[in-house]
Amino acid sequence: MSNTSKTNPVQSTDRPQMDQQFNILPHPAKSNNPADLVEKGDPLLGSNPAMMAHHARGPHIPSQEVLNKLDAPLSREELRKRAEELNK
Repeated sequence: MSNTSKTNPVQSTDRPQMDQQFNILPHPAKSNNPADLVEKGDPLLGSNPAMMAHHARGPHIPSQEVLNKLDAPLSREELRKRAEELNK
């Protein structure tokens, strides 16, 4: 049997090793207009929901119903006790 039949032709000693080849791939844009790549919505903020907070109109004042559901604030002593428990 021939020794060249068992080895890969790229790894063969009688051929020089092939260099890596790199190709240029086409860009996914369908036109040259950069505005086509921007998401719809505000051009500066995009449509990212986290950035939509910049469109807020003043402070949020909760309704009386929401305020009634809140617990009473803890006293300084209660807060110190809780801090000691958590820092153990």
